Amino acid sequence: MTKDIQPFTPKQERIGSWIIRKVGRWQATVYELTGGRLWNTFLGGPVAVLTVVGRKSGQVRKVPLLFLKQGDDVVMTASKGGMSKLPVWYYNVAAADTVDIQVAADKKTYCMREASAEEEIKLWPLLENMYPDYKEYRQRTEGVRHIPVLIFSPV
Repeated sequence: MTKDIQPFTPKQERIGSWIIRKVGRWQATVYELTGGRLWNTFLGGPVAVLTVVGRKSGQVRKVPLLFLKQGDDVVMTASKGGMSKLPVWYYNVAAADTVDIQVAADKKTYCMREASAEEEIKLWPLLENMYPDYKEYRQRTEGVRHIPVLIFSPV
């Protein structure tokens, strides 16, 4: 028997977005200060810190995100926990020429591209194996929005 997964309500999204922002700032700070030794997972999935310059503000933004290594590439999703809107950081990354990603103590510069439909078919099972809640996020957003899979390649 499978759970009936419904989209979040507007109130759930407001609360969830607030929690993601607050906890994310703390996690990024702790992660960076400890070279990725602390707060380097989220519910069992590996976390990296993505650094990007805000497209409107020009301020540096740091976001802890789940990631999957594929050779030299880093794969992330713009899932926002299965909420109805893309995360703000996605727009900043899409507008940026490059971003920095810190995996443990290793920080490198990357350029991003969105995975093709064929690549997504191959990557989603790997992503869901790494972090099983992605399956629920995809069910929650079905018919609401597409969750982009982002491939970051070193510059």
